[in-house]
Amino acid sequence: MVLPLELAVVGALATGFLALAAVVSGALTRSAGLVAAAFGLVIVILGGFPYLALLVLFVVASVLATRYGFEEKQRRHVQEGTAGERGVSNVVAHIVLPTALVVGFASVSGSGSLSPVLPLLYTAALAFGAADTFASEFGVLSGKAWGILSFKPVTPGTNGGVSVLGTLWAFTGAATTSIVGWLLFYGFGSPVLDAGFAVAAALVAGFLACQVDSLLGALLENRGLLTKGSTNFLAMLSSIAIAFLLFRTLGGLV
Repeated sequence: MVLPLELAVVGALATGFLALAAVVSGALTRSAGLVAAAFGLVIVILGGFPYLALLVLFVVASVLATRYGFEEKQRRHVQEGTAGERGVSNVVAHIVLPTALVVGFASVSGSGSLSPVLPLLYTAALAFGAADTFASEFGVLSGKAWGILSFKPVTPGTNGGVSVLGTLWAFTGAATTSIVGWLLFYGFGSPVLDAGFAVAAALVAGFLACQVDSLLGALLENRGLLTKGSTNFLAMLSSIAIAFLLFRTLGGLV
C-alpha cells in the first residue's frame, strides 16, 4: 500500500510540521527531529495516517510524562537529557522497528491492503514504548524501588529497578496505547483483528516487554554490554515477538 500522491503530500507536510513542533518545543534535539521526520515520512506514505497518528500520540504522551515532575527529576539527576529533550539514539531505538514493520508488510502486500496483523505488531511495539516511558518517567518519582533480580532496594531510576508506581504506569501505558491503537486503525478503515484479542495481545506484549527491558538493564546494561538505546530496541523487538506468538497460537482474525 502506498498513499496516492495528494495524500502523500499531505502526510509529508504533516510529518514535517510535527517534527518541527517537537524540536521547537524542546521535546527533540534538531538531529532527532530530522531522524523522526525521515522515518515518519516512510511510515505515513507506506502505512497511512493511522500509523502516523499512533506514533504522534506516543510521542506526545512521552513528552508529557517526561515533563511531569521535571524539577524533582532534575534535583535527583534522573531527568531525560538536560531539559527533557530526547536525542537521536532514543528516537532511533523507538522508531526503527515500527518503521521496519510497515516497510516489510508494504513490500509483501504490494498495491494491495496491508495485513491485519500489522496493526497488532505495530501497536505492540508502541505499547512497549509507552509502558517503558511511563514506568521510567513516573517510576523515578517513587520513593521505593527494588532490583528486578536481587529484590534488594535500589535508587529509583536504576537500570533494572522496579517499583509499584512504575509497574502500574507501565500497565497503564501499554493498555491505553493498545486501546487507542485499535480504535485508530478501525476508525481509519484499516483491516484489523478482533478488538478483544488485538487489545489484549498488544497490552500483554507491551507490558511483558517492559519487564524484559528491566531484565536486560540489570543483566547487561549495568555491565556496559548494552546501551540504553540497544536495551530499548531489544525489548521492543521482544514485544513484537510476543504479540506475533500470541497471534499464531490464539488467532484473532475477524
